[in-house]
Amino acid sequence: MGISSLFRGRVAEAAIAAHLILKGGVGAMSCVVAAAATDKLLGTSDELDHVTGEMVDMSVSPIASVRLGGTVVAGDPLTSDANGKAIATTTTGNRIIGFAEVGGVLNDVITYLRAPGVI
Repeated sequence: MGISSLFRGRVAEAAIAAHLILKGGVGAMSCVVAAAATDKLLGTSDELDHVTGEMVDMSVSPIASVRLGGTVVAGDPLTSDANGKAIATTTTGNRIIGFAEVGGVLNDVITYLRAPGVI
């Protein structure tokens, strides 16, 4: 039987704001905000802010939303900055969550096409 949900529930190991990039936490089925382009990026947080210990709906949808940490244009590969916001990258070895569907600037929430991988 396959997993068909577009969201995966994870426990927040620290405060997590809306629409940020997430990585796995220390505990099973937990998460924290990503802090580097080389982190193992899992997905993005939902539209709510969460405190430590709350359940976070992590989007694993083919098209999801993310908050920007700088200017991006449609088609840019997206990785995490130090605050879990999406930034464009072309650096070899950086992990990506996918590609910007639309462009935007700092703190915009945009949609992206989910395609996790490594540049």
